Amino acid sequence: MSRSTNNRNVGLALIPSTKMEYLYYLANASLTLRVVQYLHAKPQIPVSFITVIHQIDGWVVRVKLRKQVSPQEDGDIRAFLNELGISYEPPMRVQMALWSLEAGQCPVDVMRRYQVAIVSHGSPEKEEIEAFRQQFVRGLGYCPETLA
Repeated sequence: MSRSTNNRNVGLALIPSTKMEYLYYLANASLTLRVVQYLHAKPQIPVSFITVIHQIDGWVVRVKLRKQVSPQEDGDIRAFLNELGISYEPPMRVQMALWSLEAGQCPVDVMRRYQVAIVSHGSPEKEEIEAFRQQFVRGLGYCPETLA
């Protein structure tokens, strides 16, 4: 390898890369709503879609961006998300559901196939999450901690 090519590779390695997606696990519906409201209030964040999945013990939120953001913006988004939840490595069933939704499959079909509760996919509104929470609580007859 020539010396100039080698220097170019080193230079690229020093540029911090930013992901184009964030996948977080949140404890309850209120925190999930805060994430959705935060992203709606920041139109400069190039959100492609947001997926919200409810699980028995918490919520999975995936934020996919249309393009990379600056390292500063990435840090700000991560700082906010880290205050509310934890970075999440999904089990294969959830990962397959996320990939299927991104590929354009119907959320109802994805829910049936992978047995996950997809609350929203696309550009979720506060009302969708609130409606899910109310319907779930009504069916149970009480409000579990994850729906608070």
